[in-house]
Amino acid sequence: MRNSLARVALGVLIALLAACNTVEGVGMDISSGARTVGGWVGGR
Repeated sequence: MRNSLARVALGVLIALLAACNTVEGVGMDISSGARTVGGWVGGR
């Protein structure tokens, strides 16, 4: 029982870390796209 609980906890931890990385990547993609479009319309 304890071994399976440890495996579940490890799986949840890995999933949370992967989700954080994914959210960060999406945010960087959105920022990059916004800067590109800003350049098209005369922004800095």
